[in-house]
Amino acid sequence: QVQLVESGGGSVQAGGSLRLSCAASGGTDSITRMAWFHQAPGKGREGVAAILPGGGRTDYVDSAKGRFTISQDNAKMTVYLQMNNLKPEDTGMYYCAAANFYGSHDLALGLTFYNYWGQGTQVTISS
Repeated sequence: QVQLVESGGGSVQAGGSLRLSCAASGGTDSITRMAWFHQAPGKGREGVAAILPGGGRTDYVDSAKGRFTISQDNAKMTVYLQMNNLKPEDTGMYYCAAANFYGSHDLALGLTFYNYWGQGTQVTISS
């Protein structure tokens, strides 16, 4: 079983930056992809960025392109989300996700492509 623990959330003003971390443990050799999801207050969970093991390929939702960067430290089994130029609409919970199956896509931002989830970390952006 893969366990995921997020950290790094907090409160910043618009235009600021935060770096989220997701430490993976337990069965990490089976991981086929990892991602970060955002859940705004009162809304559903949306994929923000995804990465393949080894950090070779990444994908982003349009609203994150140019502002967010997903990366991976294989030695530490940790995935990061560097978030710059933050906006009030980036407020919400951020969840780390991992999959141990392939499905129809290798990189994916859809909920159904992930079967392990962290508890989430809160990000609040003030205007």
